[in-house]
Amino acid sequence: MNLRSFRIFLALLPLVALLSLTAAAQGNPGSGGPQPGQPTAVPIDGGASLLLAAGAAYGLRHLRQRRRA
Repeated sequence: MNLRSFRIFLALLPLVALLSLTAAAQGNPGSGGPQPGQPTAVPIDGGASLLLAAGAAYGLRHLRQRRRA
């Protein structure tokens, strides 16, 4: 290890030490999420059905354009 890389290492050492302290200062996450066996209320229906319809329309359009050519 040459002198320049050793100086860079010494300059970055306090930064790494500070980042590790802030990461250690985070509290316990608690329960946080749904427990096993509980239903989750995720609104998938609206956006997923629109994307599915748009994909089907896009695919049909390209199939019709291939038949014309």
